[in-house]
Amino acid sequence: MKRFDGLNGHGLRVWGLTGLIAMGVFLLTRIVLLVHAVIFSQQTLDVLLVPLALGVLRDIPAAAVVASPWLVFELLFSAKWRDRLRRPLFAIYLFTLFFVAVSEGIFWDEFSVRFNFIALDYLVFTTEVIGNIKESYPVGKIVAALAVLTAVVFWGLRRPLRLALAVDVKRRSQLGWALGLLVVAWVSAYKMAPPEFAANTYANELADNGWRSFLWAARQNKLNYRQFYATRPDGEVMTDLQRLSGHGLVTATQQPVQKVAYKPAKQPNVVVVMMESMSAEYMATFGNDEGLTPNLDRLAKEGLLFTRLYAAGTRTVRGLEALSAGLPPLPGKSVVRWPNITNLNTLGGALAARGWSPHFLYGGYGMFDNMNGYFAAQGYQVTDRTGFKDGLIEFENVWGVADEHLFDQVLGEIDADAAAGRPFFGHIMTASNHVPFTYPEGRIDIPSPGKRRGGVKYADYAVGRFIEMAKQKPWFDNTIFVFVADHCASSAGKAKIPVHRYHIPAIVYAPKLIAPKRVDTLASQIDLVPTMLAMLGLQGDDHFVGRDILRMPPEEGRALLSTYQNLGYLKGDVMTVLEPRRKIETFKISADGKDAQPMPTNPQLAEEAIAYFQGAALLMDRHGEHGEAAAPSRRGL
Repeated sequence: MKRFDGLNGHGLRVWGLTGLIAMGVFLLTRIVLLVHAVIFSQQTLDVLLVPLALGVLRDIPAAAVVASPWLVFELLFSAKWRDRLRRPLFAIYLFTLFFVAVSEGIFWDEFSVRFNFIALDYLVFTTEVIGNIKESYPVGKIVAALAVLTAVVFWGLRRPLRLALAVDVKRRSQLGWALGLLVVAWVSAYKMAPPEFAANTYANELADNGWRSFLWAARQNKLNYRQFYATRPDGEVMTDLQRLSGHGLVTATQQPVQKVAYKPAKQPNVVVVMMESMSAEYMATFGNDEGLTPNLDRLAKEGLLFTRLYAAGTRTVRGLEALSAGLPPLPGKSVVRWPNITNLNTLGGALAARGWSPHFLYGGYGMFDNMNGYFAAQGYQVTDRTGFKDGLIEFENVWGVADEHLFDQVLGEIDADAAAGRPFFGHIMTASNHVPFTYPEGRIDIPSPGKRRGGVKYADYAVGRFIEMAKQKPWFDNTIFVFVADHCASSAGKAKIPVHRYHIPAIVYAPKLIAPKRVDTLASQIDLVPTMLAMLGLQGDDHFVGRDILRMPPEEGRALLSTYQNLGYLKGDVMTVLEPRRKIETFKISADGKDAQPMPTNPQLAEEAIAYFQGAALLMDRHGEHGEAAAPSRRGL
């Protein structure tokens, strides 16, 4: 074999071979994802074949980028090091392609999308994520199988690799051409926006490339509302937001209490239980016939049930944000993950000003998604699994302790506040209904690990146990319990914002204080904050964007829903979606929320949608400008 001087065809030849290999892996990955969508998501081939073909075109620049390190290696390293490192590096390259392909399949199985900002976040929280993967999948067997596959493919490609390294023709200006191709490849992959050629989300995602989408997520993890979305004059937006919220002062900043301290005969405890991934579809109350939630169904009958309440987003931080600060979801990062944000207008802060003792309790590690930092900065007393009472935890996995142990900790903290004469307010976040779906044996009739059905049924068991234990406490009769989900178990659907994937249960249970009732008004997760304040007689302390559901005329009901980039405003059966590049689309939503048909945009609904989302951005701008938050929203969204 002739010696390579760094300016002949080796670099481009090897780059071409490795790029073709990447193209082949991308195509096989897309075919597997297509089959998964057809089998498990009831998609049809006729809808997905065009994305399959379009995706191949989008794979070309991605493959060029993935293979580009080979070009650099061949051009810059000496002949001695190239000869030593080519084959082991080629094996590592193959293994990496296969490993990422399998990871894409696992990610698609859970989220029905290509890699996005969630995958990016997972690289930050390695303890929970790696532990979760180890407990949920046979990692050793998968890695071993990939190693065998790598060896087989490496052996099969030994001849093409040898031919790629053979010298036939020398080319002039090899280095300049190579650098030019690198720049074109990187710009094409990095600047190429996600495909949006179809109304079907599965089709758009299938046409994308996972490596490209990951780069895009890294680039777009922060979004400025003014820069990317439709806007109106600020004054008009704030006027409309006040009208839509039903009161004259809407703010993201905690306000001083102006009236005398609230002192009823005895302030009730308030316990908000935010349940991990508890979709409404799992409850018999909403038509499920599997018997997974007997305790929640009983509480729904005995309490105040909001039948048409929708989550603000698809991640836990969105639920925490909505049920603490009552803010419409902003594009990009949730407020919970903004750094150093303080003095935010929160439910806990409003109650603390009236004498309640605010707590945040989480069954997992609260450093995940900045939960501990966010709630501590707002004045909550924070307790995660690391602060539970000694000997309390008997079962745990990497994601969190068993819900029953979390509730035991909650009972202890309520007891302590009651003994000190303080009314308790707790925002509780559960963890058991999450991969790997493991829980103590003997609690339910589904052995652990029980997958999603087992996770749901165990979470329901823990709620029933919690209520029965609370009934034995002297403070039970003067306690308001709220059970609500953070988000649904799945965000997959054909529509850009699949409405049925946002429907969550919301139950207020206080048998001595609140009469049973069903409320069918369309409402948002952000509305629970002003609704609870109104129940406590604290309407004057309500400066939140949401509205009291119990006083909202049914015809004015609406919900605010979001993905990472798309912002949805649902009113009646019309969904107005604000999208990047100042795009607005409108859809007619079917009765079951699963289908969305494009329709002309209603100008009034578009203006209301902008008022909510631009208004939320303005509130956070003002919050930062007042020096009460160290996260300036125009650069920090």
